[in-house]
Amino acid sequence: MRALALGILLLAVVPLSAQSKKTLAPRTADGRPDLQATWDFAQLTPFERPSEFADKNTVTDEEAEEFAQKKIETSDKDRRDGGAAADVERAYNDFWWDFGKRIARQPSLVVDPPDGRVPALLPAAQKRLADRRGKFDNPEERPLAERCILGFNSGPPMVPSAYNNNVQIVQTRDRVLLLNEMIHSARIVDLTRREHMPAQIRFLTGDSIGRWDGDTLVVDTTNFNGKGWIATNAAAGRIRGIPQSDACHLVERFTRVDAATIQYSVTVDDPKVFTRPWTAAFPLNRDAKYQLFEYACHEGNYALDNMLRMAGAKDRQ
Repeated sequence: MRALALGILLLAVVPLSAQSKKTLAPRTADGRPDLQATWDFAQLTPFERPSEFADKNTVTDEEAEEFAQKKIETSDKDRRDGGAAADVERAYNDFWWDFGKRIARQPSLVVDPPDGRVPALLPAAQKRLADRRGKFDNPEERPLAERCILGFNSGPPMVPSAYNNNVQIVQTRDRVLLLNEMIHSARIVDLTRREHMPAQIRFLTGDSIGRWDGDTLVVDTTNFNGKGWIATNAAAGRIRGIPQSDACHLVERFTRVDAATIQYSVTVDDPKVFTRPWTAAFPLNRDAKYQLFEYACHEGNYALDNMLRMAGAKDRQ
């Protein structure tokens, strides 16, 4: 696999103490790590641990490179195997997709539980997920991401997906802005509050407050309205969603380990959905040439009438 010059980047999670002082990122005027930049979090690393890595907590360079090559091949949207239906489901040509070329030296983005798998869903959450599938009776039942209301990777939490795997961070002493150009999500993290808004005040992306734990920005988010979902980059590049309830509690951590990397982790505690909390972790990478462009999402709204009509016709058949 070493002979395949695909430009795959292997990323390791390196402790801050192991970094050379020469590579440490600059600080702001108030002495905090400067997180400001546009960061790319595209990842070939699977969200959940594949069966071939079932008993491994780490992977070798060779194993990671081989897995990345297979992922690139299976995710290729220009393939023509599988028939007409599979071809249509691939949507755009491969040019428009951005699953990335980086893979971390870890068998999955999920790092806890130890098996690298998202905990089981509670019966009520399973029913909610099943009830959402195949809903074509009216526009209000279509997924929020399809209708360009909520991004499928911007969250919170942020999860690598099909494209627009980027976040721009703007930082002041009292606020941090997390801008995901995926349905134009601009989340403002308040660093001055220590308490969340009253429980009756709910948001699609929750209420985020932040604090510094040494050189790590800790973002605590609650007050979700229960209409969101967590996207996962499932096998073969397909996107699947896990429902998010109004009891969801997220704790995100942003640690700038060097001038080009932020280590990101998120712990999801949703007692109405999962049997236990779980944690995912992966690096955010900086490219000085990288910039955000407007994501003018509209297909789900313009094509909504046709989707409903065709689903009705299929049901009648």
